[in-house]
Amino acid sequence: MYTSISDLLAHAQAQNSGLWKIVLENECRIGNLSEEQVFGMLGERFEVMSASAERALQKSLPTVGGLIEGAASAQRAYADSGGGLLGSFLNMVMARSLSCSEVNASMGKICAFPTAGACGIIPAVLISVAEKRGLSRRAVLEAMLTASGIGAVIVKNATVSGAEGGCQAECGVAAAMAAGAAVQMTGGTNEMSAHAVSFALMNCMGLVCDPIAGLVQVPCAQRNASQSINALLSADLALAGMKSAVPADEVIEAMYKTGRLLPAELKETALGGLAATPSAKRIQKSIFD
Repeated sequence: MYTSISDLLAHAQAQNSGLWKIVLENECRIGNLSEEQVFGMLGERFEVMSASAERALQKSLPTVGGLIEGAASAQRAYADSGGGLLGSFLNMVMARSLSCSEVNASMGKICAFPTAGACGIIPAVLISVAEKRGLSRRAVLEAMLTASGIGAVIVKNATVSGAEGGCQAECGVAAAMAAGAAVQMTGGTNEMSAHAVSFALMNCMGLVCDPIAGLVQVPCAQRNASQSINALLSADLALAGMKSAVPADEVIEAMYKTGRLLPAELKETALGGLAATPSAKRIQKSIFD
């Protein structure tokens, strides 16, 4: 059993294995499941993730207030045209994350990985990296295990709730989970995955949760896109050899403490931040009045 990132690394080193293998063994043990059963359940969730990442790419989906309707298909078209400054790959990553957010906002089926508000980040990153690298479905499922292990550690020692820790605890944690998994998918070491987790959380430390009109649309969808890119750049920092000055477990603790310091107005209440701007209040009034 592991309770920290350092535990995960130590178990993996002792067994000379990847992080995913340690997470798999733990899931089998605590759930009394076979490896085939675990991978079967992972496959079911991956199908949901894949469908939500693709569904809004071709046409817009109806959402309350229409705040993000058509965002995914517009980003997809931009990616297909060459993708401007970031190029087609990164814009396609953003499009997939936006698609998941749009499906969520339209009351469609998504995989809360780790939360509904951050549902687009891990699918967008894992699907896009697998496509770019020509990886197998099995490799993606193993990456999901690594992401799950990282998330489990954060749930145990901190939080993934925007109402408790702000958006850093939702989209930020999803980025950290995706970053660690992306390192694995591209041949990095276990230690590199841990460094990527640190970088991803550092990059959004203090990010508030301030949904306009209390809806999981703006700025949630845009943060799904931005934190997908955060995951990839954090993975690349680690893969290039950069090492975090602060171990991942300490970064997780710092994130949690930072979240607890945030006022209630900046933790999913829609009373502060963007949600408190005049424009946001007009939007809220137009939707609910």
